[in-house]
Amino acid sequence: METREEPEGPLGPQGLIYASFNQDTTSLAVGTKAGYKLFSVTSVEKMDCIHEGVESPEVYICERLFSSSLVVVVSLSLPRRMNVYHFKKGTEICNYSYSNNILSVRLNRQRLVVCLEESIYIHNIKDMKLLKTLLNTPSNPTGLLALSVNHGNSYLAYPGSATIGEIIVYDANNLSTLTMIQAHDSPLAAITFNGSGTKLASASERGTVIRVFTVPEGHRLFEFRRGMKRYVSISSLSFSTDAQFLCASSNTETVHIFKLEQHSPSQEEESPTWSAYVGKMFTAASTYLPAQVSDMMHQDRAFATVRLNMFGLKNVCALATIQKMPRLLVASSDGHLYIYNVDPQDGGECVLVQKHSLCWCVSRLFDTDEDPVDQDEDTDPEVVRPQPPSQSYAATLALPSTPPTSATLTGYSEDGGAQKGEVIPEHEFAEGPVCLDDENEFPPVSKQSN
Repeated sequence: METREEPEGPLGPQGLIYASFNQDTTSLAVGTKAGYKLFSVTSVEKMDCIHEGVESPEVYICERLFSSSLVVVVSLSLPRRMNVYHFKKGTEICNYSYSNNILSVRLNRQRLVVCLEESIYIHNIKDMKLLKTLLNTPSNPTGLLALSVNHGNSYLAYPGSATIGEIIVYDANNLSTLTMIQAHDSPLAAITFNGSGTKLASASERGTVIRVFTVPEGHRLFEFRRGMKRYVSISSLSFSTDAQFLCASSNTETVHIFKLEQHSPSQEEESPTWSAYVGKMFTAASTYLPAQVSDMMHQDRAFATVRLNMFGLKNVCALATIQKMPRLLVASSDGHLYIYNVDPQDGGECVLVQKHSLCWCVSRLFDTDEDPVDQDEDTDPEVVRPQPPSQSYAATLALPSTPPTSATLTGYSEDGGAQKGEVIPEHEFAEGPVCLDDENEFPPVSKQSN
């Protein structure tokens, strides 16, 4: 659920580098040249700024844990270092440094996962301790990774090959591999779980077919055809909260929404229309055709679509229920958040209902030429003024203040043994659970023994 400009490429308007929705699509994180912003997306008419962070410039990864005060930030100036902040207190919880550039970060209420090009690090989010290192994973230069937001299973998905579309599904709670799914013939471009972690959607670099599998069994449930005329680069996949819909955005001007519904024979018999009769004829004929043609005839088309007024730009899409209505959100590197109405019954072309300028928000927050507007903090508790991260991790946990310490540890291989020469990052060990002071937003979860 993210879009990121390449570090060496041109940045977006006003220095926009990164955009990502949180796990329940209630907020949007934006990385910029000056730092990062967190916006509320629970209303169509307005998009409030929850927080602006200036601790690190040129943020190219910014991930928030649901509606809590925990946010993970990685900067282009220190691409091997991950900073974890308690943004409401303005304090740094901890930081980790890795042996190579960080490509992506995923988190839920149980695990925090860091992806490097050829390794994956799994942390316990309660105390930030390193639990497992998956070494020598297939080359993954884009940091393609998906983590189930359901902390009850914490399923992790990542490419199992650099040449074909294999997906490895890993249990990040019990630290064991579950299955490998042969999803596509060409390398993967996008993967995502539904909210419960029972379905996994994938797309290849060709971008023509999107498939949905059961988890952890790996059985194919659905196959959707995005298009046939051209190959595209799928930039994001996202399920709706009820897993009835799946949206896909790419570098083209079209966003597709697919409906996950099984077509039962009884339904076809109850509606003896001309189209149903022709459909039966095609289904019968497909058994005599080559496999590729037969598969194409069984693939469902988009249930709803959106035509963007842009082409070739990176974007991230998400399906959410806002003010009791189903909406499609598209955050684009053109500097805008687009909100569309979705008709869950008839589908069709989605209607644009609001367009928010992220550039305006960035300019307003960082324009030093304008006089700041005085505002009583009691009038809007969501708006939090940034504070310098002067306190240590121990102070965040209400422990006696101690100077930062670092340690270099030997890494751990897949079987848990020491791996010679592998360096696990410098970090500060936690002495207790991470206290976010957001009991309503981040309910405590008992630590499970593995």
